[in-house]
Formats: sequence, structure tokens, C-alpha cells
Amino acid sequence: MASQTNTMAYDGEKYGHTSSAYADAPAEKMSVGRYIATRLPTLKPPMNKAPNPIKLLTLLNGQQWLFFLVGFLGWTWDAFDFFTVSLTTTPLAETFGVSVADVTWGITLVLMFRSVGSVAFGIAADRYGRKWPYVVNMVLFIVLELGTGFCNTYQQFLAVRALYGVAMGGLYGNVAATALEDCPDAAKGLISGMLQQGYAFGYLLATAFSRGLVNTTSHGWRPLYWFGACPPVLLIVFRLCLPETQAFIERSEVRQATGRLTSTFIAEGRVALKKHWLLLTYLVLLMAGFNFMSHGSQDLYPTMLTNQYGFSANMVTVTQVVANLGAMTGGTVIGYSSQIFGRRFSIIFISIIGGALLYPYTFVGSNSVIAAAFFEQFCVQGAWGVIPIHLMELSPGSFRTFVVGTSYQLGNLVSSASSTIESTIGERFPLPPLVNGDKKTTRYDVILLTFIGPEYLGHKFGVAYDHDMEEAAGAETVAAVLHHNHPVHLDHDSSDDGNGIEKGHATAHDVV
Repeated sequence: MASQTNTMAYDGEKYGHTSSAYADAPAEKMSVGRYIATRLPTLKPPMNKAPNPIKLLTLLNGQQWLFFLVGFLGWTWDAFDFFTVSLTTTPLAETFGVSVADVTWGITLVLMFRSVGSVAFGIAADRYGRKWPYVVNMVLFIVLELGTGFCNTYQQFLAVRALYGVAMGGLYGNVAATALEDCPDAAKGLISGMLQQGYAFGYLLATAFSRGLVNTTSHGWRPLYWFGACPPVLLIVFRLCLPETQAFIERSEVRQATGRLTSTFIAEGRVALKKHWLLLTYLVLLMAGFNFMSHGSQDLYPTMLTNQYGFSANMVTVTQVVANLGAMTGGTVIGYSSQIFGRRFSIIFISIIGGALLYPYTFVGSNSVIAAAFFEQFCVQGAWGVIPIHLMELSPGSFRTFVVGTSYQLGNLVSSASSTIESTIGERFPLPPLVNGDKKTTRYDVILLTFIGPEYLGHKFGVAYDHDMEEAAGAETVAAVLHHNHPVHLDHDSSDDGNGIEKGHATAHDVV
């Protein structure tokens, strides 16, 4: 029994797992029955030592902060551009002579085509680097936001938004990899929560600029889209000034060392599909639940406040701003907490709390709904704050951008009709107060899917911990590159110092 414990401790340490995640270690194979039996015990919070969050932030060096910032700002503007349609459904419908439900097909098409972009840009980013796919994404944002602002017909609007979906789909995996790959291990949970809140920050900015730019000039809703095409120019310049992440450079050097760069990359893909296909399927289902939860509670909320409760434009703006402040707070707090209590436990706990808040969030028709909106979005984006690092830890190293982005966007594809479903129900059954079934049921999907899924808390992203790369490129090749670049790579991890999250866990040396 002692020897078995030592072996498991070694596997967990080698793969960067904490002691609480040994049962989910990717190196360990187990039967379906045993896996199911481990779901409840592994949900127990590891209760890792809670480090000072300010000290965690000081662990990042200047380059790591710049990687985070370029990822955060890219994700912010991705969200800004997406929510421009949600915030202008009524004026768009008036301009094109269609119903609000028809306009929401612009949202649905974006969600449907995002998976196309995630595949194309994800593979490109894993093969050629994070920089240039990011730049191309931003160029497309500029062109397509300008194009939306100049649309004169409903058909033109749908076509441009479908193309925008391709561009939008390519960004999420890239920004997650850019911001988190080189991040110190102890700070990953906190940085993940902060990164994800670029989405809420983008929604907040879209709400504020919508109030200032929509129907305040003779051009109606169009200035909001024209403005949306401007900041990506600055983001292009910002990204061009930064190098590739060290994690990608190291992986690229291993491929080059084989002398067969492209064939090695293809071999990595075969290994990843062969060994992780079931996990990839699970990630898509998990992201479908998450996207139903977020889009069901956000996309048409301004429309509900206006049409059902008669909120003024100013009151809708204030409610949305407060809700997104709650979202930004929740994502950061729960992302940080997931490093202490575990990824799965944190998601499930905050989702249960959010489910309890659905009634006041949707049935309160007075100004008091602002408080419910703050705490509901605290919970929704609190759960989402764990997702970037959770997906990164679960993804095969060689295809991290592809897997993170594609699982997220295929989940979006599954949930793509959420806005159309909600608006159609609202038009057919306009009985106040109305609550969409989506908002009630999908939160339970998130809880169930998170419960049955694995967790690799503390998984390290370096090539030294990637058995898939060893299988595809050869263990000797990987070892040679690591020895050349980092002679003491496996002997010390600067993120595991006294302030690190790893301090509270038993390592292989401790157990032996």
C-alpha cells in the first residue's frame, strides 16, 4: 500500500498536480466504475494555503504582465463587439424593418460561426505562434465592425455578423494561452479570474458607449459600430511589440530539433486525439452548459428590462454597469478562490448560489433589481472566472490554443440559439413577469457536468511535463532541448516558493 501511495505521489508531482487531484492524474488509467466512485471524494476542497493576492500579483514579471494585458484587452474588445448587437436590437429592427427576434439571428450566427474561427485560428496559433493569429483577428475585427456600421439591409447585416463570428471565434484560446502559459503557477487561479473578466469589462464598456453613441446623432446606432473598429488598431501595435510566450518557444524548439517540424506537429495531433478524445468531448459539453448559463442571463436582459419593466435608457445603463461590476468582482474572487478550494468545487458552489438568485434577478421590476443583477452576475462570471485556467490545465499541451478555443466555441454553437429562443418565447407569451426556462435549467447542467468531470489543479504547462510531446517527438529530443535551455529546469520552479500555492501540498519527496 505504501508503494502505491509513493507511485501516485510521484505521478502527481511529475504532472504538476496537487495531492487533491491525484485521482484525476492523466498518467493514471482507471475503470469507468472507479472513475465514477472518485467524483465525490475528489470534490472535497483541498483547502490549500490562502496566499496574499497582492503577493501573488508581484510574482509576475514585466513580460508576463504584458502578456496578460494584451490578452485581457483583446478579450475585452471581443466582448465589446459582440454585445453591440445585444444592446441595439430595437434600433436595428426598426432600421431593417424586421422583428427583434429576427435581429437576434445576428447573435445566433455569430455564435454558430465562432467554432469555424476557433479551429482555423487555434491550429494556426499552436503551429505558428500566438502573435500573428492575434494580429489577423484584430484586422478582421476592424473590417467587420466597420462593415456592420455600413449595412443597409437585413441580409447584409446577417452576412457580416456571420463573418464576424469566424473572427471572434479565433481569439479566446489565443488570449488564454498568451496570458496564462508563462504565468507563475501560484498566481494562475487569480490571473485566470482577472482574464475572464475582460468579457464583463467589454460588456460594461459596450453598455456605456452605447448610451453615448446610439441615437444621439443622425446616424442612429451606426456610430457604436464605427467606434468599435478603432481600438483594435492599438491592440495590433501592442501585440507586435511583444514576443511569443516562453512556453510556445520551448515547444517550437523541440519540434525544430526533430528536423521534421510539420510532421512532428501532425504527430502531436494524432497523439492528442488518440489519448484525449473523450476529454475533448467532455469539454465541449461543459462549455455548452456554461454558454447557455451566460448568454441566457445576459444577452437579452437589457431588452427584458426595457420591454417588460419599462426601464428608461439611463436606468438600463446603470443596471448593466452595476451587473458587470459584479461580474468582474465575482470572476476575480472565485478565480482566486479556486486555487484554494479547487476548480470543480468553486464552480459548483457559486453556480448553486447563482441559481438561488434567479428569481429576484428576473421577477423584480423595480430599481431594486440592481442589487440582484450585481450578485447574479457575480455568480455567473464567478464560475466563468475559473474556466480559462481549468480548460488550460485539462488541455493537451501541443494543442492548447485549439482545444481551449474550440471547446469553448463548440459549446457556443450548441447554445447559439439561446437568444432567438428567448426572444421568440417572449413574443409569443408576453405575460409579465416572464422568466426563460433556459436561465433556470442550464445552471443545473453546469453543476452536473462539472461534478462528473476531471480536475488537474496545478498542472504545469512546460514541455518537461508533457508526455504527449515525448511520444510524438521522442523523449531524447525533449530532454536534449530542455538540458540546453534550462539545465536546472526540473530542479526548481520559481513559482513554487514560499508564497506559492504548492507549499501546502505533499510532494514526492515529502511522501517518500
